Amino acid sequence: MNPKPPRPGDLTEDVSALQSTRSGSALRGRLSALTLALALTLAAACTSASESPKVTVHSGAGDVVVTVELALTEEEQARGLMWRSELAEGDGMLFVFDDEQERSFWMRNTAIPLDIIYITEDATIRSIAAETRPYSEHTIPSRGPCRYVLEVPGGWARRHGVRSDDKVSLPDVAKARAKAVAAS
Repeated sequence: MNPKPPRPGDLTEDVSALQSTRSGSALRGRLSALTLALALTLAAACTSASESPKVTVHSGAGDVVVTVELALTEEEQARGLMWRSELAEGDGMLFVFDDEQERSFWMRNTAIPLDIIYITEDATIRSIAAETRPYSEHTIPSRGPCRYVLEVPGGWARRHGVRSDDKVSLPDVAKARAKAVAAS
């Protein structure tokens, strides 16, 4: 969960309250605490963005990096990108399963078109369901066994020249998946 950054008015109100304090040491203490809180909030926001897992697709047009949210548990996988109103270019969701098998997805409660990219255990793109229709309850099969599924904004694969049989570099997710499943 990303920390909520302070609103500009929050800091102004705190500084005004501090200025009305009569004790100089209390003022310094509150200013120090406020400065520390702001620094920690900014550091946490920067750290969480830089530590997000990345998937690199090695297409004929060159390497393309996607910053992903991981869907590791059954609950996260069932929810996927449902109820999202947008997905930025360069962002996606990586579904990680325990084994390689035929997979099917659907677009129920998903308001944005997606490219659904099915990936085998050896990190090869098996198939791509391009620009899937929002809210559709029709199943979208993988057309063969796969262990990973990458969802990206609709049209992403076409825009970046990504095709079946392209290779993918995946983050090390095996330990994270085992830990998440054990905790759920």
